[in-house]
Amino acid sequence: MRKVCSLEDVAKGSAISAEIDGTTVAIVHADDDNVYAVHDQCSHAAVALSEGEVDGCTLECWLHGSRFDLRTGRPSGLPATEPVATYPVEVRDGDIYIDLNPSNGVVTP
Repeated sequence: MRKVCSLEDVAKGSAISAEIDGTTVAIVHADDDNVYAVHDQCSHAAVALSEGEVDGCTLECWLHGSRFDLRTGRPSGLPATEPVATYPVEVRDGDIYIDLNPSNGVVTP
């Protein structure tokens, strides 16, 4: 696990982008008050998911509207058909830690 940022850096209901050892990750403070991390690239159009909208436990790609479940990385609608990598997250003492070993087995491109 690697310390990435403070929980205060990610407002509830929003996402930010962070680069960790050459991998770009979208860090999301979801409406369920949990913090999630997914590969910050839509599997359909290769644009930053961190620029999309958070709705519940999903992150919507701003370009074509594909929505990804933050818990599993799976798309919940077209045009995306492939999941994005999800990463284990821990919040300790107000800081966010992320492990770059995908928890859902998806390998980043």
